[in-house]
Amino acid sequence: MYGKRDALELLDREKIAYELYEHEAVFTVEEAKQAGIPHPELGAKNLFLRDDKHRAYYLICLPDEKSVSLKEIQTRIGSRRLSFASAQDLHEMLDLIPGAVTPLGALNDAEGRVEVVFDQALLDAGSITVHPCDNTATVLLATADLIALLRRHGHDVHVVDL
Repeated sequence: MYGKRDALELLDREKIAYELYEHEAVFTVEEAKQAGIPHPELGAKNLFLRDDKHRAYYLICLPDEKSVSLKEIQTRIGSRRLSFASAQDLHEMLDLIPGAVTPLGALNDAEGRVEVVFDQALLDAGSITVHPCDNTATVLLATADLIALLRRHGHDVHVVDL
């Protein structure tokens, strides 16, 4: 399972350029802003969702400032009715805790049950800030590099205009 050190070592091994910012644990977008993490305009909020049959799970990544309803996300990704997945599902599938959700957590999804969806705006921005599987650090990296990394490691990643 990937933790902070493992995620950073993977980025190094794969020669993915990134900037690392260590900080106090942050659990919300607002706490991240208050912590003074650099590049707040490139921040991503990450939603761990499931469909109403508990069959499909999604990690939705969108800009911090963007507000999209679950119904709108459902329509855009062609899903059944969506709701937030439980903390237990988050831990079991991605080995993450609430407040530390990150697309890098998909690396812990050995069964390939979680579909990762990026909002087109994150790709358009060029770079993104995400936690490296731990909410006491943030990495800045190219969004395309992050998506390519996840795909190289066998994860379904889709880019959708949310």
